[in-house]
Amino acid sequence: MTHTVAIVLLLFALLEIKHMLADYFLQTRWMLQGRGGYLHLGRAAHAGVHALGSVIVFLIVGAPLGFIACIVVLEWIVHFHIDFWKASFSEKKCLTPDQAAFWRAAGFDQWLHHMTYVAMTWAWVKFAI
Repeated sequence: MTHTVAIVLLLFALLEIKHMLADYFLQTRWMLQGRGGYLHLGRAAHAGVHALGSVIVFLIVGAPLGFIACIVVLEWIVHFHIDFWKASFSEKKCLTPDQAAFWRAAGFDQWLHHMTYVAMTWAWVKFAI
């Protein structure tokens, strides 16, 4: 395995660890309540936790500061809007965890986040190394 491939795998694994921590361990009740409205400070803070985690991840792999600044702003915007879509969709459909549609929405939300990490990893390879 080449050094570049090893670092790409490390970067992706670190982004996934960051995601697990930010979405499942560091998300508070305040971040979750009332998320169906667009201008939700809790969702903005949650996306900020993700962005801060990505700053740490990209510093670990030695990404340039300009790249880090650009990528985390883009991540914040994308994460905020993915979560807004899921919250507003779930509220409009009155979805609850006992419904299959709830889990399809949750799964699609998570897939979009993971595809964001694929894009971020690609951007790092293309522009930062």
